[in-house]
Amino acid sequence: MTFLDNFRVAREKRKLYNRTVAEIESLPRDVALDLGIFPEDARRIAREAVYG
Repeated sequence: MTFLDNFRVAREKRKLYNRTVAEIESLPRDVALDLGIFPEDARRIAREAVYG
């Protein structure tokens, strides 16, 4: 992969990470807790989901 390819992949992953964090944080607290998700863990959950 070229530098530009790597950059594009990284940018897309970052966009997905940001969107995932935003979606988790926007869940009503009771819904998130029903799903076993603590909103405070949004960044950790998004990081694991996007970056592995």
